[in-house]
Amino acid sequence: MKSKRFSVEQIVSAIKQHEAGLPIADIARKMGIAEGAFYAWKKKYSGLESDQVRELKQLREENEKLKRIVADLTLDKVMLQDLNTRKW
Repeated sequence: MKSKRFSVEQIVSAIKQHEAGLPIADIARKMGIAEGAFYAWKKKYSGLESDQVRELKQLREENEKLKRIVADLTLDKVMLQDLNTRKW
């Protein structure tokens, strides 16, 4: 079964509907998702607005990119130190 991708606005809207009093089962049925998926969204995005969620995702992507860069540079440093300690 192919997974659906929901926009940030749809996720935040669903969470706000639940906060307004709509049961989770109705929201999940209407969106075509499992209740577990809704609970995961709620845990991750509860209390945030759509622009804050976008910023959060952007910051996470940037953080992953910076971690990869640091790992590459650390590996290069270790290799150079290893070469420097060898006797030619």
